[in-house]
Amino acid sequence: MPGPGDDQRPSRRSARVADVRRYGQPPGLKDRRNEEHWAGRLYMRDLSPYFAWLAMRLGFSPNQLTYMMMACGVAAGVVVSLPVSGTGALWTALGGAVLIQVYLLLDCVDGEVARYLRQTSVAGVFLDRIGHYLSEVSLLIGLGFAAQGGWSNGGYAELGLVAALGAALIKAETDNVVVARAKSGLPADPSGGDRALRPRSTGIALARQAASMLRFHRIIGAVELSLLILAAAALDVVLGTSTPAAIRVLTVAVAVVAVVQTLLHLVSILASRRLK
Repeated sequence: MPGPGDDQRPSRRSARVADVRRYGQPPGLKDRRNEEHWAGRLYMRDLSPYFAWLAMRLGFSPNQLTYMMMACGVAAGVVVSLPVSGTGALWTALGGAVLIQVYLLLDCVDGEVARYLRQTSVAGVFLDRIGHYLSEVSLLIGLGFAAQGGWSNGGYAELGLVAALGAALIKAETDNVVVARAKSGLPADPSGGDRALRPRSTGIALARQAASMLRFHRIIGAVELSLLILAAAALDVVLGTSTPAAIRVLTVAVAVVAVVQTLLHLVSILASRRLK
């Protein structure tokens, strides 16, 4: 990356895709341990500069792109929840999965445009976090209604709400570490790097490591969940059941994982050095 004195980046109208990669994707972007999604590292960061270039040419601001990201995430949940069955449910699941991919793309693009235009801001970070909350919660609620078989009350719809609450609480637990440290006059990131994240108890540390290796918590993430919903809907079509059996199994699974993960995440934070 060039230094401040030799940064001669072109204007947004004359920028090339190579310029977006250079100035919008700083070194180490793909290696951010807790912020960069595996799909971003695998393929989306290779595609996003083309769309960031297009967004700049069209005059979009970073925050406008973030609002579009939010809209795609919420729309994915609405589409998945549509009261259809059989092959109709497969199409809504496919629509939800496509919308989540667009959501992920825009999540990459808004940051790249902000870095290129030097328009990064606290408000932008806030909106980005809200977008992630809304998208995951919407998709989980949509899954609950899909399992219920329509927009009506029932056990599966309530399980979707439980899973959505769990997903929101997990994010709130993470974010409130920063809030608690700020209110106590401490820097946002604890000293010690990865050591600060590890629980002081050996037993809890081993349990955390095992859970991390199994990665079961990922099934409540928007990208992974959208693909699982699509797979479950396809299985229901193949089985030809009168009720969305596979979707219902998935709904139970994500509700259990959300509740367990909420508790484990809370214990892991309290047992670590993050609040010290």
